[in-house]
Amino acid sequence: MTDLDATTAPLDSAEHHAFRDTVRRFIAEEITPHHAQWERDGQVPRSLWRRAGELGFLCLTVPEQYGGAGVDFSYSAIVVEEMARAGATGPLFYLHSDIVAPYLLHYGTEAQKQTWLPRMARGEVIGAIGMTEPGAGSDLAAIRTRAERDGDHWRINGQKIFISNGQIADLVLLAVKTNPALGTKGASLLLVEGDRPGFSRGRRLEKVGMHAQDTSELFFTDVRVPADNLLGEEGYGFRYMMNELPQERLLVAITAVAAMEAAVSWTQEYVTQRQAFGASLSDKQTVRHRLVEAHANTLVARSFLNDCLRRHLAGQLDTATASVAKFWTTEMQFSVLDNCVQLFGGYGYMREYPIARAWTDARIQRIYGGTTEIMKEIVARELFKNR
Repeated sequence: MTDLDATTAPLDSAEHHAFRDTVRRFIAEEITPHHAQWERDGQVPRSLWRRAGELGFLCLTVPEQYGGAGVDFSYSAIVVEEMARAGATGPLFYLHSDIVAPYLLHYGTEAQKQTWLPRMARGEVIGAIGMTEPGAGSDLAAIRTRAERDGDHWRINGQKIFISNGQIADLVLLAVKTNPALGTKGASLLLVEGDRPGFSRGRRLEKVGMHAQDTSELFFTDVRVPADNLLGEEGYGFRYMMNELPQERLLVAITAVAAMEAAVSWTQEYVTQRQAFGASLSDKQTVRHRLVEAHANTLVARSFLNDCLRRHLAGQLDTATASVAKFWTTEMQFSVLDNCVQLFGGYGYMREYPIARAWTDARIQRIYGGTTEIMKEIVARELFKNR
């Protein structure tokens, strides 16, 4: 029987094992003992980000010349897996390290890279990405936040919502329309510092799950940023976002599979120890078979994820496959966790149990990064493109 806690095939070198052990110790010592308090606070402290930076866990794929470790994405995947297995959904390191930082690395000027990436790698600057608006979620082409040229500055007006790291972000990668008449070709990306006049943060949103992850509304009222804060070329924002979304969706899939593996492990231990009608729950055929189904689904998800990781490490993960990974693993994640909650009975509904927190945290996985419905439409277009 395959051990669900074993390291995965694409991440199986001696260096990967040693790094995973280091990450686990960091989580056990610096995150797990405090996570419940952070859930009550609604965010994690900045000191945790600085500590993660000190230990080299941020911006791992950023080259050493910009303060990163200069390793490949497999090491980022290990951090994401271990955070998910521990139920540590508060510190959203991967958003900062593996979504925001790559935009700077791939499209930023040398001055932008030198200004921001070393400080992000040290945890001194926390990054966020501002795409979603009240009227534009998965439909990024519908964004209305406007940036108009004002001499040697851009003047920004608009609103963003559901922004992770929104309360604590020092740098927001902001999707704006610089020429609305051109549709998607009129979208651009701007770097907005958190202390710019006219930039304000709304309330910390109260979510069903992920209580330690601060999620916020952001408002921009005549915010002026230098023309040099444009990331890449004007009008190329939508293209840049499309280029980067496969990795974002893979990150969500990694989280989903690791959470499934943890849930099956917790549930196996629980049903083995729990007694009912004079015997262990694990002796009941209905219990055994339900957990076997969860186990089997998790093994299949892991196998598919490993294939996606291999493709991504080789630079061959296409948009459609990443979209399949995102929607299928997150749908399966919720199904597996829901079945595990059922096997815990009433205890599965108590937040003191990790399975309950993992279940509520899992619900958003099918929404952010592109909803299941949008993912299916992306795959359908690829499937029928030659019709």
